[in-house]
Amino acid sequence: MKVLIAYDGSPCAEAALDDLTHAGFPDSGEALIVSVAEVWLPPPPPSAYELVEMAAGAGSPVGLERKYMAASKVVAEGKQLAAKAADRFAMNFPNWKVDHEASWGSPSWELYSKAKEFDADLIVVGSHGRSALGRVLLGSISQWLLNEARCSVRVARGKIDEPDMPVRIVIGVDGSAAANAALDQIIARNWPDKSEVTVVVVDEPLEPTVVGEFIPVVVDSVTESNAFEHQRALKLAQAANRKLTKNGLRARSLVKIGNPKRLLVEVAEEWRADCIFLGATGITNRFERFLLGSVAGAVAARAHCSVEVVRRTRGRKRKTSGNGGRN
Repeated sequence: MKVLIAYDGSPCAEAALDDLTHAGFPDSGEALIVSVAEVWLPPPPPSAYELVEMAAGAGSPVGLERKYMAASKVVAEGKQLAAKAADRFAMNFPNWKVDHEASWGSPSWELYSKAKEFDADLIVVGSHGRSALGRVLLGSISQWLLNEARCSVRVARGKIDEPDMPVRIVIGVDGSAAANAALDQIIARNWPDKSEVTVVVVDEPLEPTVVGEFIPVVVDSVTESNAFEHQRALKLAQAANRKLTKNGLRARSLVKIGNPKRLLVEVAEEWRADCIFLGATGITNRFERFLLGSVAGAVAARAHCSVEVVRRTRGRKRKTSGNGGRN
């Protein structure tokens, strides 16, 4: 498993690091801690000596700019932050290979590019944060990464618990390939003993229009469609429950009627869940009224717990060292 972690020294970034002890990570893997300096104003001009020294190995004006910015104070501070976070991560995951670095520019683009270069399976960001100049950083980029990243993204909100405490997970299921990938990811992780999963399938019924309410054929058609979709939702929930239980996890399933953006958050809050898992994209049914992919961003923004949006990593396949929830 390869994980890229965005870190800016804010309380939310600290909480995100703590949250990873409840993320079911395997015993070994690779982590890259990245701190991005969002530079809005140029740093003080270099001395003549510094300028000549930088220009000697730059090769071009763009190369000179990069060397100059890489040596700036905010980037140096970013390196210190990243090193601190790397040490903290290594304490919690001693068998992982951990590296760190700092860069400057657009945080969204830098993290996206670093994740692609690193071939990350997962990007971890805090729910909110700050830039080197005190501006909001991670809160604004988490939604962008949820939509644009080529790998899974975890918007982390930490909880104060012991690392080996049981974990409570909510997963939204809709029968799509992406939702199935989220289910497989839960099964592949290394969860503490007695961890529990709640499978939620949201059935959003059709309602006839005002005019349609007075046309028996329309009413009958809507009623029949709703009954069919409800039975389908029950079967999806039961199948996911069986799959989780077969792989050693404690599971229960719920079928809820209403809006998935609201209900997934409500279930997680009522159950005091540690994380909500969702597929990055969903299937379109109910005449395009329900699309799980459009739900993910809303849930990530509203939830009080961490939210992990799962994408199947294209290209090479890796074997996970998870134990299917059994220690």
